[in-house]
Amino acid sequence: MKRCVALVVAAGRGQRFGGDIPKQYKILGEAPMLRQTLGRLSAHPDIAEVRTVIHPGDVALYDAAARGLGLAAPIFGGPERQDSVRLGLEALAADPPELVLIHDGARPFVGAGVIDRVLDALEHSDGAVPALPVRNTLSRFRDGRHETIDRTDLWSLQTPQGFRFQAILEAHRAATGLALTDDSGIAERAGVEVAIVEGEDRNFKITTPQDFEHARDLLRGPRETRVGFGIDVHKLGEGNSVTLCGVVMPNDQGLEGHSDADVALHALTDALLGTIGAGDIGRHFPPSEAQWKGAASVLFVNRAVALVRARGARILHADITIMGEAPRIGPHRRMMTTRVAALLGIENGRVGVKATTTEQLGFIGRREGLAAQAVVTVQCPSATT
Repeated sequence: MKRCVALVVAAGRGQRFGGDIPKQYKILGEAPMLRQTLGRLSAHPDIAEVRTVIHPGDVALYDAAARGLGLAAPIFGGPERQDSVRLGLEALAADPPELVLIHDGARPFVGAGVIDRVLDALEHSDGAVPALPVRNTLSRFRDGRHETIDRTDLWSLQTPQGFRFQAILEAHRAATGLALTDDSGIAERAGVEVAIVEGEDRNFKITTPQDFEHARDLLRGPRETRVGFGIDVHKLGEGNSVTLCGVVMPNDQGLEGHSDADVALHALTDALLGTIGAGDIGRHFPPSEAQWKGAASVLFVNRAVALVRARGARILHADITIMGEAPRIGPHRRMMTTRVAALLGIENGRVGVKATTTEQLGFIGRREGLAAQAVVTVQCPSATT
């Protein structure tokens, strides 16, 4: 699969919106608007990395909005949107992806379906843009005269706008100094073929205070319940302890793995990611990356929780079952339950930790490995998922 990076443009000052801070940092629901945008893109299983272009004076605001999402340092933008996009692309050029998605930071409800359609179109086109057909009658007033515009074949463009990286980089370089506000227009100016794919009404850009209130209403509206399921297995080998649910306990064998091999928290991480369609633990924490060697699995859970909450979701409940002949879980159950509850930010009574054997059957019965299953229940805003 081609490597894809999402470039979020969030360097604007929001003059039309007003307020004491730029609109992308205003609290929408329980988090800054930008955090919801970053969380949705970070959760998509086909986006390898998310980078953000910000105003140099917004570092503290950005750090608060992106905390816990595991993103790289932001890129400083320029005076115009086009300058910011070009500077972002130039920063990516040091390790260029094959594909780039350029997205407005003020579109916090971008759906996975829109991203999928853009990426699918890039299989046969150098550029792809989500759009909605213009539904309202359009008029032009010129020299005191009224003129109705034929809306046939007129589309309202959205983001993320996707491109083959080298093509859009060269197009932006060629347009340096021009005050252009749409990346697809810059691409077409350079002769880049751009396809149109279906957008979504909920993927609107928050430009005015009225838009912001509409977004708030969506988050306050009906919620849907989602259930995620995770399973993991790790091999037993040499050692004198295992870590389960973040608790170290004595054992005559140790678990083998790239991280601390906490099979229970790995299953929990996958269950959390599953509630928002965010792929699996290997996508977010590849075992091929040295930074995760020996890492505590609580880091994985923390990242998954951050992605779930960035979606505006509330974690309601988690249930974990550990399968193995040893160690005995009973003496550690309360500590394990407390640990998981703290990681998820819920009460102990909303967490179940259980253990079972396989009656000495299979690889678990032969004490060759441990397995775990986890189920997580969350509530998400229905109108924005």
